Amino acid sequence: MNDRRAFFQSTFGRLLNEVAKRTEERVAPKRWFRPPGAAPEMAFVAACTRCGDCIDVCPVHAILKMPANGGGLAAGTPYLDPTTRACIACEDMALTKVPWDTVHMGVLELDPQRCITFQGAECGVCARACPIGERALALDDRGHPVLKPEGCVGCGVCVTACVTSPSSLKLSLA
Repeated sequence: MNDRRAFFQSTFGRLLNEVAKRTEERVAPKRWFRPPGAAPEMAFVAACTRCGDCIDVCPVHAILKMPANGGGLAAGTPYLDPTTRACIACEDMALTKVPWDTVHMGVLELDPQRCITFQGAECGVCARACPIGERALALDDRGHPVLKPEGCVGCGVCVTACVTSPSSLKLSLA
């Protein structure tokens, strides 16, 4: 009897968690890059006091305040724009301090047709700029960038460091 009860509790618990997650994604889709340590979007928007303290402590001023117009319920909350100023993955997280290996702010993509290393030029600027190092972005034996999604935190430093214009690297929301 207890095995059956535990089975149903576990199964329905997982099901309800999945339904809640998918509902949140539909009701409040992730539209902005949030600072490292941010909770899921609905919880973050509800919990954020909009005090601006996280903006003040960011050493590179990468955290911006969501404007009142266009932000909707998210107005006044902190966000990142990695195309203009990347998060440097510093040790002093502005929000809740979490291990960097649990942070995934964005998903990195490489356009090999734009990257100059695939056209025979030497570069490697992106890999040298990456604050996470070879766990996230390395160079293969031919000098081509190799993305490692499991180690990439989505900070955007490599995107802004890229010498091609527009960048050969693109960061999308996680």
